[in-house]
Amino acid sequence: MNLMLVIVLVLLSNVLSVFVFKRFDLTAEKRFTLNDHTVQLLEELNDIVYVRVYLDGDLPAGYQRLRNATREMLDEFRVHNKKVEFEFINPSDANDEKERKAIYKQLMDEGLRYTTPVEQKDAGMTQSLIWPGALITYRNKTVPVQLLQSKTYRTEDEMINRSVNDLEYEFTNAFRKLQTTIKPSIAFIEGHGELDSLRTYDFMQALREYYIVDRVRIDSQLNSLVNRTVRGDSSIFYPRYKAIIIAGPDSAFSEKDKFIIDQYLMRGGRILWLLDRVNASMDSLGQQSSALVYPRELNLDDMLLRYGVRINANLLMDLRSASIPLVTGQVGNQPRMEFFRWFYFPLSLPESKHTIVNNLNAIRFEFASSIDTLVAPGIRKTVLLAGSKRGQLLNTPGRISLNILREEPDPKMFTSSGVPLAVLLEGKFDSHFRNFRNDLRTDNRIGFLAQAVKPGAMIVVSDGDVAKNGYSKSSGKISPLGYDKYTRELFGNRDFLVNCVNYLCDDSGLISVRARNVELRLLDHARVKVEELQLNLINVGLPVLLFIVMGLILLYIRKRSYASRSNS
Repeated sequence: MNLMLVIVLVLLSNVLSVFVFKRFDLTAEKRFTLNDHTVQLLEELNDIVYVRVYLDGDLPAGYQRLRNATREMLDEFRVHNKKVEFEFINPSDANDEKERKAIYKQLMDEGLRYTTPVEQKDAGMTQSLIWPGALITYRNKTVPVQLLQSKTYRTEDEMINRSVNDLEYEFTNAFRKLQTTIKPSIAFIEGHGELDSLRTYDFMQALREYYIVDRVRIDSQLNSLVNRTVRGDSSIFYPRYKAIIIAGPDSAFSEKDKFIIDQYLMRGGRILWLLDRVNASMDSLGQQSSALVYPRELNLDDMLLRYGVRINANLLMDLRSASIPLVTGQVGNQPRMEFFRWFYFPLSLPESKHTIVNNLNAIRFEFASSIDTLVAPGIRKTVLLAGSKRGQLLNTPGRISLNILREEPDPKMFTSSGVPLAVLLEGKFDSHFRNFRNDLRTDNRIGFLAQAVKPGAMIVVSDGDVAKNGYSKSSGKISPLGYDKYTRELFGNRDFLVNCVNYLCDDSGLISVRARNVELRLLDHARVKVEELQLNLINVGLPVLLFIVMGLILLYIRKRSYASRSNS
């Protein structure tokens, strides 16, 4: 009777599973539960998406974990949409070396990068070439996805851990790029000595994956940032661009240009400020070992104060900083170069859990200033990036000198901790011009607003060079944003700035996917090596022992049962 009941229940469960779909995620971090935004993107796919993952073959343990996590993620995608198809390929599988090199070149041309991890084995150290990336094709359009996210100052285990954590974001971001047909518009402001299109080329290219990117001169034109629509007897004004970027201006803004920016903000516009408050650059050193640095007058201080922030006319010196080369002598007829930490190039390791900076690599600054947050009713401030615990502020006017590289720094002089370098402001902003008697306020071509019509946002970064990519005038070659040509490190500047614009443009769905944090418990390799025999006995021997004990107990119970029946 009991057997028949079990059979009926099993059959009913199988029949119900055909009509009712339900999965249960029993992991503590819900690692197999996709974000709602990801599910929505998957459901909107109405054609085949083909994913080729080039992470296969004989891989080190950490990369096996990344491969398995990638397979699990793609399997989860297929659960929500059967149009997601994928295969895993080992690009090093070809026997012919010429053929392998051709495959490697093709993958590089497609935008994938390789890595060469070193693994400790019994025979010694071995190095392998691995392509931890994927190519996703949808309707004749292909985008690359880099599965391994390189992080400065992170161990290989930590990088793989973070890469596994970011898999959903990387794939969702790729699907979004493939599906986007109508892009919103954003603009770089020109006319005040801002970084030109060559110096912001890589940043602009990254943004073009999501937006239509314009470059706009305000030139005191009221309609440069705001559109006007006439409906009956009234006019409706709205932002022409979803966000504007003011990157590294070197000359003062006129009051009329400030007014136009202010009213753009009041109508729901978003602003990314990348401002150099101090006039300082490596070019100013030239052939000299020192140079004078002084405040840069942009005529923006009063407006930023109204919004709730102030960029100070100083420079942050930080013990956690990037390196620069310096000639220290001669080797034969060639100069000998050595690398020294240049304290005026601070590196900010994101410690905030805010979605803009969570999981990012270190961001490289050049001659950054401190930021103060001030009282502004209704405005919420969030420090996104800051200096290390060992910083020092140089007030200006002052002098910077390369001679400090020849001396060991005194930690007692670096007492400024966590100096803010990038701040997010959110809320309903008051107009800077609300208490001013200004002819522009009565100009009916724009219609003055004393307060924002809805909550808005802006991000203030105290360094314009954070958005500047390398550019060689002689060769015309442009380096990636955040790339250090001396140390060949790639910092997180590009990802940080793209995240800033995404956040300002209300791409909350994509940002929420990036904010996801799955904590993977890594093995303590030192302890595993010491306790290898004990752990093997526990993991292999203990289950076998328990199975034998349970078998003996069942045998004993059965014998007693038969004995009692025989006696009865």
